[in-house]
Amino acid sequence: MLKKNKGFFILTCIVIMLPCFVGLILWDKLPDQMITSFGSGGTANGYSSKFFAVVGMYVFILAIHTLCAIVTGLDPKGKNISSKIYHLILCICPLVSIWCGIMIYGNAIGYPMLKADIWANSLMGIILVIIGNYLPKCRQNYTIGIKLPWTLEDEATWDYTHRMAGKWWMIGGIIVILLGFQKVIDPIMAGVGIVLVVTLIPSIASYIYYKTHTKVL
Repeated sequence: MLKKNKGFFILTCIVIMLPCFVGLILWDKLPDQMITSFGSGGTANGYSSKFFAVVGMYVFILAIHTLCAIVTGLDPKGKNISSKIYHLILCICPLVSIWCGIMIYGNAIGYPMLKADIWANSLMGIILVIIGNYLPKCRQNYTIGIKLPWTLEDEATWDYTHRMAGKWWMIGGIIVILLGFQKVIDPIMAGVGIVLVVTLIPSIASYIYYKTHTKVL
């Protein structure tokens, strides 16, 4: 699968490393210690060396990206993973990389684009919406999707679960984005809670469907 999508994989690798190249251009303008972690309210709660913030972080993201590309291609049911779904997987790390670059460099040179909460929730929400849109199109496999014993055992249960999950994830993604713009509760923790809810509901419903469906059969 990786060989078939080699061109797209190379393109996503270049996108992942773009913030690194930008950082090297801005090297002399960047402080020796840079904010790489943000807490509630967008306050800094973690610093890293300039080298890690500019080079190490993106090499790490690139390594994860490459691992995901290889592991997905080794799936025994890889023929069920369409090129669109595979491309979706390959787009996640580039999104994270660009987000990190904007947040870290923006704060380092004194031009924070938006609060960390808004950026974090927007990224989380966008990923949820995109994945939610593709989940109903995802066929049974061992790498992508809601992989539970009963969804992997029964194809009808798999299809039912992913149709339902697609709707919940898209709704959840929109809610997560909106949570980033409020100050009543911690938006990031609330966002994580939404992710858990939109994952648990289809999982529980799928088990009920599986038991009912197999009993009828």
